[in-house]
Amino acid sequence: MQIVIIGNGISGITAALSIRRQKPDWRISVISDESDVFFSRPALMYLYLGHMRFDDVKPYEDWVWDVQRIERVRARVTQVDVTSKSLHTEGRGTISYDKLIIATGSVANRFGWPGQDLKRVHGMVSLSDLSSLEDISGELKHAVLVGGGLIGVELAEMLHARNVGVTILAREPSYWLNALPREESQLVNRVIRHEGIDLNLGCELDEILGDSTGRACGVTTKDGRRIDCQFVGLTAGVRPNLSALQGSEIAAGRGVLVDFSFRSTNTEDVYAIGDCAELVTPDGAPNRIEQLWYTGKMHGSVVADVICGTERTYDRGILYNSAKFIDLEWHTYGLVSSGAGPELVSGEQHLYWEDPLGQRSLRLIHADGTIVGINCMGIRYRHRVCEQWIADKRSVDDVIDHLPEANFDPEFYRRHENAAISSFKEQLR
Repeated sequence: MQIVIIGNGISGITAALSIRRQKPDWRISVISDESDVFFSRPALMYLYLGHMRFDDVKPYEDWVWDVQRIERVRARVTQVDVTSKSLHTEGRGTISYDKLIIATGSVANRFGWPGQDLKRVHGMVSLSDLSSLEDISGELKHAVLVGGGLIGVELAEMLHARNVGVTILAREPSYWLNALPREESQLVNRVIRHEGIDLNLGCELDEILGDSTGRACGVTTKDGRRIDCQFVGLTAGVRPNLSALQGSEIAAGRGVLVDFSFRSTNTEDVYAIGDCAELVTPDGAPNRIEQLWYTGKMHGSVVADVICGTERTYDRGILYNSAKFIDLEWHTYGLVSSGAGPELVSGEQHLYWEDPLGQRSLRLIHADGTIVGINCMGIRYRHRVCEQWIADKRSVDDVIDHLPEANFDPEFYRRHENAAISSFKEQLR
């Protein structure tokens, strides 16, 4: 049996190692045009900041791939022929497969802006993006980032640390309002501006300007302003990377269309996992694209079992996420609606506390008195405790009474539970 995996990120590598544990005699090949080794993509910013070396962001030693007999192929897939079950590559000829796993990840969004293909214009999702930015960093005085979200704030921090002036253009009225509740989004606004980063809300890019050498030299905005810069970061989200599937018969929408066992909806022996997979929901709800590290790892584990003969259906469980906005830590568990949607959905009710300085916040979401979501800004709460509260359908009153049990801030950090509990109880009256 020949298993071929396109992509060596967390999803593809998890699948490869999981298959190898179950099928020691199968041949497994992992194709990537980015890197010979698997690395932690969320750690790219720490390489740029000098906090880590490349060896530090490799979860496995280089010898693992030989011991596990996982063939690594450095090539770019240009065509997938599902009839002959073969891949055409640039530089490595044709590669045949019995089972194909597509794990090609995502790429930065481009919305057809004039000048988006100039030099010194790119996102921050790959090693080549990092390398390109590193090569020009010594020449940068000012950068413009188009779009908000997690990648935008990370790239802003990276450049700011190198004493590069940063302007962020965000079309929303508040930062990352399509993911954060309004109050938390406004808290992030304050943190970004406090760092000296020029945050422009409700502002859209019109054009990226180029100089005589084809390099970005500025931008114009929809409201008629010109901002000079030497780099434009495309941080308006990401989309599934489907470049290897051009001309293929494999069904795709925003991503590769798959069921909840990650089988292609129209092509036998083809699977897709990770950022590039679009899960087709059986109940008519909107299809799901999941672009998180932990869900990508779960995808790889499930598809490995399915390919090895154990039928499984993917269940993400209780959603969680975490990130940093400069120095502000964010942790979220369960169902937390954003400020861009309806204020309340499905009868949910929100309890919100923010410290007097506007630097920390805690939000509890409940429906019919049962806790369904928790949002923490600047306070660390234990993942397992919060997840268990939601799984057990604990009452909001019970959760409020036991809030201190979830806190895992270091010993000498100030605790805020008493103030939050008093606020929540007042809101419940």
